[in-house]
Amino acid sequence: MKNFYLMLAYFCVCTVFSCHAQSIIPGKEWKDTEGNPINAHGGGVLFHNGTYYWYGEYKGEHTYRSPGVDWDCYRTDAGGVSCYSSKDLYNWKFEGVVLEPDTVNPHSDIHPTMVIERPKVIYNDKTGKFVMWMHIDNYNYWKAAAGVAVSDSPTGKFTYLGSMHPNGQISRDMTLFKDDDGKAYHIYSSEGNATLYISLLTDDYLNHSGTYTRNFPDKFREAPAIFKRNGKYYMVTSGCSGWDPNEAEYAVAESVLGPWKAVDNPCRGKDADKTFYGQSTFVLPVAGKKDGYIMMFDKWNKTDLIDSRYIWLPIVFNGDIPTIPWMEAWSLEDMGLRLFGKK
Repeated sequence: MKNFYLMLAYFCVCTVFSCHAQSIIPGKEWKDTEGNPINAHGGGVLFHNGTYYWYGEYKGEHTYRSPGVDWDCYRTDAGGVSCYSSKDLYNWKFEGVVLEPDTVNPHSDIHPTMVIERPKVIYNDKTGKFVMWMHIDNYNYWKAAAGVAVSDSPTGKFTYLGSMHPNGQISRDMTLFKDDDGKAYHIYSSEGNATLYISLLTDDYLNHSGTYTRNFPDKFREAPAIFKRNGKYYMVTSGCSGWDPNEAEYAVAESVLGPWKAVDNPCRGKDADKTFYGQSTFVLPVAGKKDGYIMMFDKWNKTDLIDSRYIWLPIVFNGDIPTIPWMEAWSLEDMGLRLFGKK
């Protein structure tokens, strides 16, 4: 009975003062330091001056199916891009909506009736600017453009500069990658999602340089997430199946522009053939931790998109071969070697 009262007291204290998380539980509801569910979907993380910044789609409360579209085109009104900050990757403070929707101009790329997806932010050491790229679309996903915004601070506000069809082609699911030499790349699904483009950005990161490669032609890969380890480049992608999960695949290259060699599904364990019911969005390098890489997936809930969850798992290497093992819960200590549940 004494233990019961101690547990009850602990629960009450945690409820009032918000306990600090000490583990990552993939797929479960993840709350910020104020106790609200984190709303940062299709996101990516920037590490800057000792702080992690998580940017993502700020989903509206109401999910609906776009009229007149023949696929499962579920969406919410575009709420802009949110930002959360953290020192430890467990506990996240809501910094606000750092790219706000334009509620005044109905023709704006970032009007609530439009689509803002997969925002990623990188820092430009030369200009001192924080640069955001994102997938911009209209209600039926035919616009298929890339949008760019810029800020003097990681917590905004970001100023939207406009959208384009980079290298003369459409752009949908996307990510950014900043290499060790400071060069930055925009990686995006193009040609009707059939081919992935990797495009070198200009020195200010605000435009495309004209240097690009076409990768995995006619393979229909999307949701790219890229990282570098020991001089090699790795990319995780998903197949194209709308909101529904499919099998992930990783590829490897000696140069970020390729050529890329598709290898295998990196996922291991329960529901690995469905990517644990998630879809890739970003690979997060853990600062100061050798071989510390976190694979970020979104677990989409297409009929209630704001309740889509986050699956974060460590990437484990055997030589040069990456695997992503399923874990019910895990700690950053030893990058998941200490478990709090089943593999």
